Amino acid sequence: MSFSGEVKKELSVQVPEARHCQLAELAAIISHCGTVCVNSTDRLQLKIVTESVFLIRKCFTILEKAFNIYKDIAVRRNGSNQKSRVYLLLIPRHEDAMLVLQALKMMDQNANPLEFDGMVNGMLIQKSCCRRAFLRGAFLACGSLSDPKHFYHLEYVVNSREKAEHICYVMRFFQISAHIIARKRYYVVYLKEGDQIVDMLNVMEAHQALMELENIRIYKNIANSVNRKVNCEAANIRKTVSAARGQIEDIQLIQDTVGLEQLPEELQVLAKVRLDNQDATLKELGEMLIPAVGKSGVNHRFRKIKDMADRIRENKEE
Repeated sequence: MSFSGEVKKELSVQVPEARHCQLAELAAIISHCGTVCVNSTDRLQLKIVTESVFLIRKCFTILEKAFNIYKDIAVRRNGSNQKSRVYLLLIPRHEDAMLVLQALKMMDQNANPLEFDGMVNGMLIQKSCCRRAFLRGAFLACGSLSDPKHFYHLEYVVNSREKAEHICYVMRFFQISAHIIARKRYYVVYLKEGDQIVDMLNVMEAHQALMELENIRIYKNIANSVNRKVNCEAANIRKTVSAARGQIEDIQLIQDTVGLEQLPEELQVLAKVRLDNQDATLKELGEMLIPAVGKSGVNHRFRKIKDMADRIRENKEE
């Protein structure tokens, strides 16, 4: 199962005790997966269609706890894919459908069913606990979360900008700032920062997934830190080797042309030490000298050797 599936599985078994939270979560689910339709006898029916078995179980449980109504569930194949299924929860009776929609403040007694837009009434999410339930229900209905081992990305895919802005509005109550982009016929509310995704899982009360995500983040931070140190050390080694090669070339040029005896005594000593210890760092070379010289002092002497080698090269060109 994907990481997103694991999150939804965890959220599906969390049923709020308070009825107002149950209604807020159910309203979010119906907003994104629900359809109000009229049957052949001009009576209302409410349908919830999804590919998530966790969502359909959650809907059934909330309806069981919050309403004493008849409901039916059907399972169908999704096209030619034998493994994929579509789940349909149907409230077939007009009175029951009206009862649910009125409780969710999505339709009054005289409303035309064609005017149903699926927007969640703000009165249902006035409390902090209800806002959590709303975000949890919306994630079950239209959310997804990438595998954090690869990258951080949480999103809600909705069919109108109004719904996307409403989700962002509710997130801001928890100091979570999401972004919206258009993707074909849909609008996507997304988070890409690990810290905000952790906060979002906490808001939805997906604590098990939160701990798993945090463990992955810690592992990735340690791995990244190790990689940075290794890369830094490798770069330093390459830099040291490159510098040593240039120093040896300068010394050998002087030796093959005018001779090392033309160098001041302190430079002669350093040149011979470098030729005998071609892999040594500047610090190690300085410790080999008598008296010992610091890294900057060794570097200063090599600059003098280089200046002399450069003058020899210039004379050869002339």
